[in-house]
Amino acid sequence: MENATYTVLTRQSGLMREMAAVANNIANASTTGFRKESVIFAEHISRLDNGAPSISMASASARDTLDRQGALAETRGPFDLAIEGPGFFVVETPQGERLTRAGHFMPNGEGDLVTAEGHRVLDAGGAPVFVPQGVGPIGIGADGTISAEGQPIGQIGIVMPDDPIGLVRESGTRFRADGGWAEAPEGRVLQGFLEQSNVNPIHEITRMIEVQRAYELGQSLLDKEDERIRGVLQALGGRR
Repeated sequence: MENATYTVLTRQSGLMREMAAVANNIANASTTGFRKESVIFAEHISRLDNGAPSISMASASARDTLDRQGALAETRGPFDLAIEGPGFFVVETPQGERLTRAGHFMPNGEGDLVTAEGHRVLDAGGAPVFVPQGVGPIGIGADGTISAEGQPIGQIGIVMPDDPIGLVRESGTRFRADGGWAEAPEGRVLQGFLEQSNVNPIHEITRMIEVQRAYELGQSLLDKEDERIRGVLQALGGRR
């Protein structure tokens, strides 16, 4: 296979990954706490033997999560929480502790604060957050402190990963932070609010069109290269 074909194929593969990321962003444009994801393209240069010119290929295996603040929607729900500024909630899942910006919480039958999927929300010390039943109005302060009848009863953990670039998305709104995390001093908790997706649908649709056109251009180049090689082989075969 010609080097030009290899180069275009690697580019086409990267464009397919980017199209999948864009489509996922659009599908989650209304998902609470969703963070936009994009694909990072890089150039890979390989040296060829016999003094031939090097070959350049595109690589699109890395992903980037946009940390821009999403819009805040007021719900007035006592356990609907949004983080204004940097930071993540910590939740306990069967796979381990995970980070999320989706703050639609509620107490379960045992009084533990949980997500819509039933995963327990953890406090600053990594223990489940407990909300007493039958007490007066629950207040949650900007630092995550939970109060009942004016008395503090716990604190929701707000953390920042030690390596933000190393975050691994495991679902639409949950992330794995293999590098660990620490308390986020700048994040501010808002009670009665939810952070909306930070995806701009118009930008994503525009990007989808751009990626589609780039892919079609690459496919056209592959078709022409295929015709060229066929023509050369037919010409050489006709000389025998």
